[in-house]
Amino acid sequence: MMFMGQYNHTMDTKGRLIVPSKFREQLGEEFVVTKGLDGCLFVYGNGEWEQLVEKLRALPLTNQNARKLTRFLMAGAVNCETDRQGRILIPSNLREYAGIAKDAVLAGNGSRVEIWSAERWAEEQKIEENVEEIAAELDGLGFIL
Repeated sequence: MMFMGQYNHTMDTKGRLIVPSKFREQLGEEFVVTKGLDGCLFVYGNGEWEQLVEKLRALPLTNQNARKLTRFLMAGAVNCETDRQGRILIPSNLREYAGIAKDAVLAGNGSRVEIWSAERWAEEQKIEENVEEIAAELDGLGFIL
């Protein structure tokens, strides 16, 4: 799976959000939404989710950070299905975590989709002023543009 692009949608008063058809095609009829990093939600197709769960299971139970990360991701996870209009119902606890009241951005991020409040997404996108520094730091990790 390769998720790319960004889509702006409005959440309705019941907490339903349209998942773009390009994302639905790859995610399938059922998928997982969970708390993500940086205050967004992560959306995984079932295959990607199973791979992540296996990685979490492989972490040592004796490591406190491993336990915390596993709790964070697993306790926040819900199975979602789209309705006939291509919408999913995002539970209130996940909407609150991500700060999504109305306007949302669904952004492809390679193996997953991220759901952001429009406000947080706008802040996240203000990297132009230091994108060179970010790229240089990643170069130290072996990433080359």
